[in-house]
Parts: sequence; C-alpha cells; structure tokens
Amino acid sequence: MTAADDRRVVRRAAARVGLLVGGGSAIALTAGVGILVAVLLSNARREAAHHGGPGGLPGDRVVVDFDDVLPWVLGLGLLGVAVMGLVGWAASRWSVRPLDDALRRQRAFVSDASHELRTPLTALSSRVQIAQRRLARGEPLDDTLDRLRGDADLMDDILTDMLLSAEGAASADGTAVVAEGLEAAATVVGPLAAEAGVAIVVDGGPAGLRAGLPPVTLTRVCTALIDNAVSHAPSGSTVRMTARVEGGTVEIRVADAGGGIRPEDRERIFERFARGAESGRRRGFGLGLALVREAATRHGGTIAVESTSPGGTVFLLRLPRAR
Repeated sequence: MTAADDRRVVRRAAARVGLLVGGGSAIALTAGVGILVAVLLSNARREAAHHGGPGGLPGDRVVVDFDDVLPWVLGLGLLGVAVMGLVGWAASRWSVRPLDDALRRQRAFVSDASHELRTPLTALSSRVQIAQRRLARGEPLDDTLDRLRGDADLMDDILTDMLLSAEGAASADGTAVVAEGLEAAATVVGPLAAEAGVAIVVDGGPAGLRAGLPPVTLTRVCTALIDNAVSHAPSGSTVRMTARVEGGTVEIRVADAGGGIRPEDRERIFERFARGAESGRRRGFGLGLALVREAATRHGGTIAVESTSPGGTVFLLRLPRAR
C-alpha cells in the first residue's frame, strides 16, 4: 500500500469511530431518558393543589416520591457508564485495526526480506573470501568479480520485487526461462554447497521452456528450494534440480539425500515459522518453504513433498507453462 492508501484507511477508520461513538452515545442517552420518564410516570400520583389553578379554579399536581426514583436514577447512571465504556472499547479496537494491519504487514515484510536476502548475502560473503584468497595467491579475479556483481544484482532485484509486492504494485505477468532460473539459483547457492561438500546438478528441461511467472520470482523460489535441500543434504551427496513438462504445467523437482521429513511435518513445514525436527546446518526460521508456497500460489502453481524417506526428499513445484 502507498502512503496515500494508508491515509485513506486511517481517515475511514476515524470516520467509523466517530459514527460508532456518536451513534452509541445517542442510543444510550435516548434509551436512558425513555426509561427514566417511564419510571417517573409509573411512580407518579396526582394530588389536589391547595391553591387554585388559572382563573382561581382548583388544580392537581403530579408528585413523585424521591426515595422510589433514586435507585432508578443511580442504576441508569451506572448502566450508562457501562454502555459508554463498552462503546469506547469497541471504538478503540476499531480505530487501532488499521495500525495492527500495518504493523503485521511491516513485520511480514521485514522477516520475508531478511530471509530472501539471507542466502544471496551469505553467498556474497563466501565469494568475497574466495576473492581474497585468489588475490593473496596472485590469481585472476575477473570471474569472481563477475559473480559478485551478479549476486549484488540479484539482491537488488529481489528487494525491488518485494517492495513492489508490499505496495501492491507487483505484476503477476511475465514469463521466465526455466533453465535460466534454475541455473541462476544454483549459482547463488553454489558457494554454500561447496562449503558443505554438496554437489548441485541442474537439468533445465526442454530448450526454451518457459514458466508463467517473472524471472526474479522463479529465481527466488528455486533458490529457496535448493538452499533448503543443501542445508539438509549430507556432505558428499548431490542435490538434483530437474524440470519437465506435463501438459500445460512445468514440473520442477528438487531432490536431496537428507534424512527425510516426518509424516506429521509434511504440510506443517509450509507454514510460516514452522520447522521440522531436523534444523539443518544453518539455523532456519521456517520461512523459506512458506514463501515458496505463497509465490507459487500467487502465480497459479503448487508446491508439495512428492516423496520422502530416510534416503532423501523430493519437492515438486508445479507452475503454469508459458508459451
């Protein structure tokens, strides 16, 4: 949402609160006066006046016993205070709801951005160390610097995509070449995989195969899947990412040789801040797979655990095929 949208939300909330307080006050006051009048009339009696009315004629007067009416006055006063307190409580909850929504969106953005940038930033740090070692040995740095620039560009693209999504301006249109997205993700996670002693093998499927989502989103999703697989794969094993076509759907599978997922965790791991029993080499925050599901769903796809066992796990990402 933009700043103008936020201001409109606040103004509408203020108007609703004003209507609620004003309407509640009017109803409570009208009801209280009506009840009080009814009580007065029911307890009143007529007595003959000692002096004549207009023109010297005898007249009557209405008398109300104060002791009979006082409990009603006090009771209605306390009831009015309680009703207005309830109205104020409801109005305060209503008034802070936009602020609660804004804080929730802000927390979600901060956690999502932190997670999405974590892997590229870690890879960037690894490449800096590689560059330092090559520099110390007097080796050429051109290739390493190119990869550093690529990592920085990817981080910029990810942050831009997330900012646009937070403002509601991100486009759901666009297509991505599947092989390029898989290769880009493998390149990002490559330094982390090398440190863990895990190999990454990519098969991008048929030449020119395209998926119906923006390139940066495909790279983000595949990066999260490969990073998750590498973090749970034992040293000396291989993580495989393959793409295939099934009708109008692109199927991307990521397979690792980790310890598998418990049956009760197969769906829970796609929830925010949920983690399985095995935490992997690096501490996870339970966001990666949740963000994959959100992105896949937003673009008409799905993500699921296709198979899992003590010998490894296969995640299956289905995305609409683009022509």
